[in-house]
Amino acid sequence: MEYTREAALTRLLKSYQTYYDIHMSDDETPITARCDFFEHSEKYVLSQKAELWSADNEEYLYLVDIPHLTLELYEKWRDHIQGDGMSRIQVGPGHMASYITAVFVCDTCDEDARKALKKCRIYKSFHFSLHGWMDHHTAVVQLSTGQIDANAGGRHTAKILKKILYAKKKKGSM
Repeated sequence: MEYTREAALTRLLKSYQTYYDIHMSDDETPITARCDFFEHSEKYVLSQKAELWSADNEEYLYLVDIPHLTLELYEKWRDHIQGDGMSRIQVGPGHMASYITAVFVCDTCDEDARKALKKCRIYKSFHFSLHGWMDHHTAVVQLSTGQIDANAGGRHTAKILKKILYAKKKKGSM
């Protein structure tokens, strides 16, 4: 199926709204939306006051709408998203992991931007991982070719994007 950027972003937002808190961007940046996901797990004995452990996971997923992705634009928005995501992370004793995910939806993409995206590796541990870590995931969707690429940490993001945008419907389903 051939998508426009607007149609692809609408489909992604519709799919993400079940699990994420979606914050639409109203400024003039190409960041269309920020999708926030929070998970809290804990184990306790007999009463909630006798907590054995707790773990908080969070993800900040940014949808970026750019007609043609160049290396300069990729680096600029990668750094902006990384800074914004780091400012939102709640580091503390219960923090386990945070993921900052940038999904670039574009019509076309320069080869050097795609290579830089695939090589991107941003990772940070907090207090020698005692207070968790942060990993940066990034993916690009080229709508002209239908190609989806991601860095090593974002491979699962690429799989999800392929399912959402390009999954074939099963026979007999609506």
